[in-house]
Amino acid sequence: MQQLSEQRCRHCKTSLKHLFVDLGMAPPCQSLVLPEHLNATEAFYPLRVQVCHKCFLVQLAEYVAPDDIFSEYAYFSSYSDSWVNHSRNFCRDVSDRIGLGEDSLVMEVASNDGYLLQHFVEAGIPVLGIEPAANVAKVAIEKGVSTEIEFLGSATAADIVDRHGQADLVIGNNVLAHVPDVNDFVSGLKMLLKPDGILTMEFPHLLQLMDNVQFDTIYHEHFSYLSLYVVKQIFEAQGLVLFDVVELPTHGGSVRIYAKHVNEKGLCESSELTKLLQDELDWGVNQLETYQGFSDRVAKTKRELLEFLCREKSAGKSIVGYGAPGKGNTLLNYCGIRTDFLDYTVDQNPYKQGHFTPGTHIQILKPEMIAKTKPDYVLILPWNLRAEISEQMGNIREWGGQFVCPIPQLDVF
Repeated sequence: MQQLSEQRCRHCKTSLKHLFVDLGMAPPCQSLVLPEHLNATEAFYPLRVQVCHKCFLVQLAEYVAPDDIFSEYAYFSSYSDSWVNHSRNFCRDVSDRIGLGEDSLVMEVASNDGYLLQHFVEAGIPVLGIEPAANVAKVAIEKGVSTEIEFLGSATAADIVDRHGQADLVIGNNVLAHVPDVNDFVSGLKMLLKPDGILTMEFPHLLQLMDNVQFDTIYHEHFSYLSLYVVKQIFEAQGLVLFDVVELPTHGGSVRIYAKHVNEKGLCESSELTKLLQDELDWGVNQLETYQGFSDRVAKTKRELLEFLCREKSAGKSIVGYGAPGKGNTLLNYCGIRTDFLDYTVDQNPYKQGHFTPGTHIQILKPEMIAKTKPDYVLILPWNLRAEISEQMGNIREWGGQFVCPIPQLDVF
């Protein structure tokens, strides 16, 4: 693999020497552009990802500080119906599994707009959200979800425990990849948890990212790209042990882990956890050779998409986007897709409407615009919501419109 200037692994502190993929330069994926700022300078940072040859953590250097990314945030989880339903089902199942009730306490780290904790509130179970983005936390508080506006680490965890006590259940969905100091973050999680408490987290699975060429999930918010093998190491280093895992279809393929304090003897390692760890070893998670060749597959995906766009635009076809997610902005910037290919994109989130995509300056409009302009193609940027979007926007069939999904390979349907 190509050798790079020295950086150190954020988990084991080994010098990083091996390139995983280089997606060039891109602006922070949620740095939406206001119309009056279209002529202003934008900051671009490298999307150059490396893999540690000792612990095999795939990681992006901290080019952008978390404060600059998350203090004012454009992502609101509640705008995805399927994600809210996923969270509702989880709350019901985990409450039954560990016997949560009115005397329990549930904490969620990166609780966003209360999309998940609201279901515990409805069931009469006390909750506390921990969310760094003040604008998003405000929405949760208005829903009746008690929320602390904080980045979690060992210092803030100590303060939260001092004021609120420890939790029976600590949840962290799609947050582990977002923290640059992963060791201090997991230390904070441990501090939040009662001696007999349960910790559960969800994160996109590195194996799915690689097998399905999900390169657009690489952006500056995501500092780490995680396998179960690596997460097990990180947790054990902080005195937490995994005891169960569930594979999920969300975000293109995720895993949900269950963990406990290392000295809690009541829960044994499940057969599902043993099997998935072995599956990863069989796949080659601890071999550098496994990570070679990913860059070539990414470049092939880019060429296929651009060949399609060039051909259809040359034939006079109109193409628009659906969504303005973080992954979409990686795709647009890496592939160089601007208004020469996409007339506009749409998004359900009013916070994004009227803005322009970072770097590529494609206008973000209301979804109703698609019915007004009747494009030939709708490029689905949040491909993980492909089924939900194609059902919601099924009326494009009335004028012969088709959907285009770029990941894992180009699909026109």
